[in-house]
Amino acid sequence: MQHFSTYFGRAAALFIIIVFGNWIIAAQETVTGSWTAKVKDAASGKIHLSFERKSERGGKHQNSSTYEISELNGLSSGSLQNGNVNFSLVREAGTIQSEGAFTDGKGSGTYRFSPNYAFADGLRARGYDLDAQRSSTHQTSLEEKLFTAAMLNVTTALADDLAGANFGKLGLDDLFKAAIFKIDGQFMAEMKATGFPNLSMDDLVKARIFKIDAEFVRGIKDMGFGADNFEHLVKYSIFKVTPDYLNSLRNEGLTNLDPEDVVKLRIFKVDAEFVRKARTENPNISVGDIVNKKIGVWVR
Repeated sequence: MQHFSTYFGRAAALFIIIVFGNWIIAAQETVTGSWTAKVKDAASGKIHLSFERKSERGGKHQNSSTYEISELNGLSSGSLQNGNVNFSLVREAGTIQSEGAFTDGKGSGTYRFSPNYAFADGLRARGYDLDAQRSSTHQTSLEEKLFTAAMLNVTTALADDLAGANFGKLGLDDLFKAAIFKIDGQFMAEMKATGFPNLSMDDLVKARIFKIDAEFVRGIKDMGFGADNFEHLVKYSIFKVTPDYLNSLRNEGLTNLDPEDVVKLRIFKVDAEFVRKARTENPNISVGDIVNKKIGVWVR
């Protein structure tokens, strides 16, 4: 009876292992699709590469970026003109293996992604939730998230670097944004030190997009004019309000402007010389009347 019980226990355990193991295999999604490429400039050694894949619901997702040809194992300048190719992009999150052909610097073919699950474990250990069903970048499976991480060259070193800036808890999407917009711990710390300790990752993305760095912030703050609000800085950058421009307005006696006034003057290309002439005629002229005068509206 003891024999039978032992045998039954082993058989049951084996059954559980087989079933559970098959479930794990089934749960893992294979990421495959097609790629296209175009050599940007043979002399620069760069290539623009796009990977396309179909979603579970039949939609399409495309990831495009420019790479150094040297990043793609198996490619050379000669193979990018004519002929069959087999190359790979090896990243910490996994390897994208591609095959196809090039004709006159343009290529196409298919790819298969081999994820690195140890990388996923590394991010989990650092507090990143890779198991959420969805994210703002629309990845639904772990494999898709790892594929995107490989495309963007997200690394555990980047995650550690961002953590060192003490900006609070970051999500997986934040990590992806940091990789896309070249946001590192140094940039985060520098922006924090300018007097904005509570910026979000989206704020830092805006800063990168609109070329706002610590030097720009300090220069604007030295002039005043509402630089204590980050959104004002974004507007200043969009409309090319520089510290030099603010200084020129101050030198002409406009020392008490709010950000909207500053932006309005910049939009209508009001420079220091125009302000000087307008104030010579009327020392008490308002910003609104200066703008009206600039655009040809009668000012009493």
